[in-house]
Amino acid sequence: MRSALITGATRGIGREVARQLAVRGIRVLVGCRERAAGDRVVQELAAAGGDTQALVLDVTSADSVATAVRELGQRAVEVDVLINNAGVCPSGNALDADERAWQEAIEVNLLGAVRISRALVPGMVQRGYGRVVNVTSSWGLFSEGMGGPAPYAVSKAALDAYTCTLARSVRGDVRVNAVDPGWVKTDMGGAAAPRNVERGAETIVWLATIGADGPHGGVFRDKRKLAW
Repeated sequence: MRSALITGATRGIGREVARQLAVRGIRVLVGCRERAAGDRVVQELAAAGGDTQALVLDVTSADSVATAVRELGQRAVEVDVLINNAGVCPSGNALDADERAWQEAIEVNLLGAVRISRALVPGMVQRGYGRVVNVTSSWGLFSEGMGGPAPYAVSKAALDAYTCTLARSVRGDVRVNAVDPGWVKTDMGGAAAPRNVERGAETIVWLATIGADGPHGGVFRDKRKLAW
């Protein structure tokens, strides 16, 4: 049985990705900052027949990541799929956003993905199989104008760059890609967003389950490759 770790999996897109992977028979590790929130998702997925486990994980803390890996033990090197979904969207433009907003965006949106990837991707390379999907945004794409709050846009552009460099650093049947899920009805996206979470999760799940001939080192929306 394949296994997947999803960060930020207690709500929104992450929660829906967890559900879609679980119904495909993939064992899901529900990354959560609070055990109670993770346990609620686990109970929901278990009721639908999913094999799931909550994993307390704060991506902004190297100690928390190390503790989570120790909790997993041998299973840490058996994680087949990593979805770097945890994200924040601090406000402000390039001149008025305060330093805390920049730090938060970089810590969560970029370094969070780096920390988890460094912990789990070597095991994928060792076994010769893995799928990494980084959840990005059109606001992080130079080709689409780098819109939105500056700390968020810059951190997502950096995540895209990390996706590209990570893809060049792996070998074997390990695929690394990024996904712009679009504007989705979530706590972050708001009620006015035109997409539901099912559609937002669709391309993430697709890239998490592609075959050995699947894409590598790209950024996608609606299963179509985008220009950086």
